[in-house]
Amino acid sequence: MLRFIVKRFASALLVMFAISVLVFLIFFATPGVDPAARIAGRNADPATLAQVRHSFGLDRPMPIRYLLMMRHLLIDRDLESFVNRGSRVIPQIVQATPVTLSLVIGAALIWMAAGIIMGTAAAALRGKAADPLIMLVGVVGVSLPAYWLGEVVNLITQKQLHSSVFSWVPPPGYVDLSHDPGQWALHLLFPWLTLALLYAGIYARLLRGEVVSALNEDYVRTARAKGLSERRILIRHALRCSLIPIVSLFGLDFGALVGGAALLTEVVFGLPGIGKLTFDALQNLDLPVIMGTVLYAAFFVVLANALVDILYARLDPRARHA
Repeated sequence: MLRFIVKRFASALLVMFAISVLVFLIFFATPGVDPAARIAGRNADPATLAQVRHSFGLDRPMPIRYLLMMRHLLIDRDLESFVNRGSRVIPQIVQATPVTLSLVIGAALIWMAAGIIMGTAAAALRGKAADPLIMLVGVVGVSLPAYWLGEVVNLITQKQLHSSVFSWVPPPGYVDLSHDPGQWALHLLFPWLTLALLYAGIYARLLRGEVVSALNEDYVRTARAKGLSERRILIRHALRCSLIPIVSLFGLDFGALVGGAALLTEVVFGLPGIGKLTFDALQNLDLPVIMGTVLYAAFFVVLANALVDILYARLDPRARHA
């Protein structure tokens, strides 16, 4: 098992290296892309452009430029934004990370609880009217775009019904947990619900299929023959075995969301997380910040994949030799 873990993390490091090279080439070696022109401004003269290229090492050979960029980003951690001079990339990412973690962890708790309850209930009530009704709710949740739903929530809570019903809802923004836990939760309540609604439907539909399939397995028939109650069979046997693919999917979704996939939710609700930082950097074509956030996102996705593979190998030894 230890050999498999070492091998898996070694391959993860290789993937991260490949991603860093690819991202660097896209942002700094694509024909027609001139970071020096972006830094110096539209009307910069050739002398100014040459000075900027020399100052930022953009006149060096490509491998040297890559090594310098990675050193400034990952080792010295003094890589600065091209747009906001003096603003370093890593401190911006570090400052935005707790906001994204607060959003994703809270939403994940909601969608996992709702997805498990909905999926298990639909499987237990299969063939009855409640089954398609529960699945319909899940389909509706999956079908609603996060940015549209967020805008509707803001419209209702901040304008239409704010004075009469939702006067307790604070304006979009973020309050640090250590500063005021109550306001922290209030500011994140509707972002949590908006993000969770999408994933709850996906998990409910997946879990229902897994539980229904498990209920037809031989070990469930054996449990029934022993006289176990349907409730115990559902919870202790069918649901327990059906959670393995759910845990795998959760690991991948959580890694992607922490890496910035919750961008639309953060933008709509004014949360200064990784997604919002990436969005602002894209608006300004701030290449160092974009590269930093992309590598940050890749790190969490690769890490989540590695942890899921290790969990699978722990649960099923056959996966170690796959």
